[in-house]
Amino acid sequence: MARIFYSFALIIISPLIVFYLYILRGKKNQGYRAHFKERFGFVSKSLFTVKTKPLVFHCASVGEVLAATPLIKALQKAHPNLNILITCNTPTGREQILSQFKKTVACSYLPIDFPFATARFLKRIKPQALCILETELWPNLMAISHKKNIPVLVINARLSEKSQQGYQKVAKLTHIIMRSITVLASHNKTDAKRFIELGLETSKSHVTGSIKFDITPSEEQLAKVLNLKQLYSNNERFVWVAGSTHPVEHELVLSAHQELLKKQPNALLIIAPRHPEQFDKVAELLTQSPLSFSRRSQNNYNNEQVLLADTLGELQYLYGAANVSFIGGSLIRRGGHNPLESAAFSVGVITGPHTYNFDHVYPELTKLKGAVVVDSNDELAKQLITFSQNTKACQTLGIKAAQCVTKNQGAIQKTLNIINQYLEPKP
Repeated sequence: MARIFYSFALIIISPLIVFYLYILRGKKNQGYRAHFKERFGFVSKSLFTVKTKPLVFHCASVGEVLAATPLIKALQKAHPNLNILITCNTPTGREQILSQFKKTVACSYLPIDFPFATARFLKRIKPQALCILETELWPNLMAISHKKNIPVLVINARLSEKSQQGYQKVAKLTHIIMRSITVLASHNKTDAKRFIELGLETSKSHVTGSIKFDITPSEEQLAKVLNLKQLYSNNERFVWVAGSTHPVEHELVLSAHQELLKKQPNALLIIAPRHPEQFDKVAELLTQSPLSFSRRSQNNYNNEQVLLADTLGELQYLYGAANVSFIGGSLIRRGGHNPLESAAFSVGVITGPHTYNFDHVYPELTKLKGAVVVDSNDELAKQLITFSQNTKACQTLGIKAAQCVTKNQGAIQKTLNIINQYLEPKP
């Protein structure tokens, strides 16, 4: 009954959902209007021309795609003939899938969780298993998959105390979700305990750690970083990256950089807004400021004070080219973004206080002294000035950050061991 009410409510507000995605988001980013039929389960027939049933990975957006990439590539290496479909919710997520995997996987949007759309999607795709990254727990998707005997694997699962309280408010719907899970691989014992308290059978829970720690830069990636260092720093400038920044935070970051320039006139800020629709807005802010800047997309850098990173798929390399990074979404109440992309390249992290989206990462990272926390743009500026004047302390922060990543690796192999149990035998 709970799922009936949920589905009915979704259908009632469906005009608003379509208006939001196609009109509002589509106006800012045309990618939301492309492949729109997939939002209703009308996936292209070209996705299932391969005779073997696909293994489906659902990665909500860019962060989940980047986290899942090493896992999926390890799976491809172990099973070269495995048919894989990666679904997402956003155009940037889709672009990241295509960038990371080219034509080695199929790609589509996950349908909106209408029962008819989900049923159509599953009927067309006929997946051998469904792997859901983190907490994208859609009731109809999971319940219908369970009914069709499609294994539902929730991997890299995390659940904050706040999210747990939210699920407890819709207990009957939550019970359906927990009952539909075949196996759950969580970050730690605390996350596992919260899922069990929501009704997940204890026998279905496994603690594997976070796959986000399993980042090892390749030689090709390190070469790209070296090229960027030569282009923007050449070991002569203090370079810091402000990655995944949001509105209001853009202004705070630019203000901190102006304070830094008073002490280090040669310093360079590379600012990478979280969403592409913010690129032009940040450019406008920079035009109105006293700061000189260029855009990464135009390849016309000439020692400006700010570089606007208005390209996709390059943030991890830009982190690697910096002396230190600031991870956005943390000076404002957005919960922060992934600091490990920076840490993996031995670049230390500065973060604001709002990091609840990564409360499975930051406690360890700060404990091992690979990250420092600031409460305001004034504190951010002071910390940047300190690091710019004390290169050894800045390098030590980066070394500690990389050590934290190495210490917590191993989740990918544990997760692969679980997934392998649910792969269908080769025909």
